[in-house]
Amino acid sequence: MSENLTAVVNDALTANSSDNLLEIKNLKKYFPITAGLLRRTVGHVKAVDDVSFTLKAGETLGIVGESGCGKSTMGRMVMRVLEPTDGSIIFDGQDITKLEGKELRRIRPKFQMVFQDPYASLNPKMAVEEIIAEPLVVNKAATRKQAIERVSHLLERVGLRGEDRLRYPHEFSGGQRQRIGIARALALNPKLIVADEAVSALDVSIQSQILNLMVDLKKEFNLSYIFISHNLAVVRHISDRVGVMYLGHLVEFSGKADLYNHPLHPYTEALLSAAPEPKRENRRERIILQGDVPSPANPPKGCPFHTRCPKVMDVCRSQRPALREVSPGHLVACHLY
Repeated sequence: MSENLTAVVNDALTANSSDNLLEIKNLKKYFPITAGLLRRTVGHVKAVDDVSFTLKAGETLGIVGESGCGKSTMGRMVMRVLEPTDGSIIFDGQDITKLEGKELRRIRPKFQMVFQDPYASLNPKMAVEEIIAEPLVVNKAATRKQAIERVSHLLERVGLRGEDRLRYPHEFSGGQRQRIGIARALALNPKLIVADEAVSALDVSIQSQILNLMVDLKKEFNLSYIFISHNLAVVRHISDRVGVMYLGHLVEFSGKADLYNHPLHPYTEALLSAAPEPKRENRRERIILQGDVPSPANPPKGCPFHTRCPKVMDVCRSQRPALREVSPGHLVACHLY
């Protein structure tokens, strides 16, 4: 991508930057591949490769894609659980990729995470009261009495009882455990919550309850979400804008209605055609993608999707398409545009 085109794309993605809570610029994460007795680096797995986007205050951004596309890795970099190989993460006006030690600990309470597996994300040896109060204790944000009051209030707010704070995780169902995980994420009044497949491990009937709860909490606590999922119906329900990832790249980025009604990238079209649609008149013609997702350790030259694309052209095999704004707020990385 040329420097001029990169500047144009970044300008489009960061428009009205004063309203942005989060700005991701050219973010990369390469995991080294080592071999031999000396464990020398012989290659890299390019899990996230040059991704840029913004998140406005009070907005929900959905990130979708197949397993292995890099969406969870990207979410963990936003949380600073993983260190980026390159790029910047500007949160609330501050580049958090440059923060270490006390400076990083000072800003960490402002962004929290809800994990995919409610069975594995809660310590079975700790009572619910200890689990939710732990962020308050670690950050010295409340006295013992204040922490107990805060825990009881949060449990009631997520649909449980205050006295449930004395029970242990194994005494709850999967949906109830995820409510506890959400309460823990809210303990320090964060501005941003990264939800990584937060409902995929739950029954369908419970998924809708958790999604509606998250929508209500967003309004009450003035939250912003990055909602990572492979379920397009779930993302459509909760998101304001949607980014589509493939093999570590952002291939389409748009407002929810525009993306679902007028998808541009062939990969997005294929994903939407596979989504269940109860109304016959709204069903799309099924697009069956051939072949497997290429390895991020050895991505194809040119467009990363060209090995499976039903609309592939010669230029796709040699040149990687840049992410271009083809209509206001709608960006796509495809040579068709």
